Amino acid sequence: MYTTSVQFDHAIFKSINSWPSNLESAMRFFSEGLNQTWMKLLLGVIIIAMIAAGKDTRKGAICSLIAFPLSDGTTHLLKYFSPLPRPYDDPNISGVVTRLAESHNPGTASAHSANMMATAICMLIALRWGGIPWLILAIFVGLSRVYNGAHYPYQVALGWIVGAFFAVLVSTTWEFIAKKRRAKDELATPKEVTVNNGQEPSV
Repeated sequence: MYTTSVQFDHAIFKSINSWPSNLESAMRFFSEGLNQTWMKLLLGVIIIAMIAAGKDTRKGAICSLIAFPLSDGTTHLLKYFSPLPRPYDDPNISGVVTRLAESHNPGTASAHSANMMATAICMLIALRWGGIPWLILAIFVGLSRVYNGAHYPYQVALGWIVGAFFAVLVSTTWEFIAKKRRAKDELATPKEVTVNNGQEPSV
């Protein structure tokens, strides 16, 4: 069963890794775009604008800012405690096309995939249909990691699971705290009551 799963994963990897070379520029951007200063500044402006825009966008942005580092840290812990090779470091597979600078740390769970999926799910929960572009971006980031030879499909999938888990956890916690605050505010707000003669006394 294990051997069959590995063979299946390798087959998917080879299929995506051999996609046409004219995709290389776009896939490189999806993999490494956040390393560019202008992209970091643009995302910073978007996040600040979302925080300022309203309740739902604020929730999506702040939950993303919390879920992102939790996802990133967890993938690094997984790599530390269960180190598994990246495709170009794996002696059990040949013909890997590597399109990025090789990083020889373990590839157990893709941090890029986890971080973007955490952001995407936070946006989906907060914005509903407005989160779809973020989800599409997260999917392309994951595919780019396979196309560029940096991760196996299962490592991307594990990253997506980690990111989705923390997005749901953080968003659920946010909503729980928000409900508690609303209930507390309702209790603290005096309510008008109607007496038998139909007059409403001041409170």
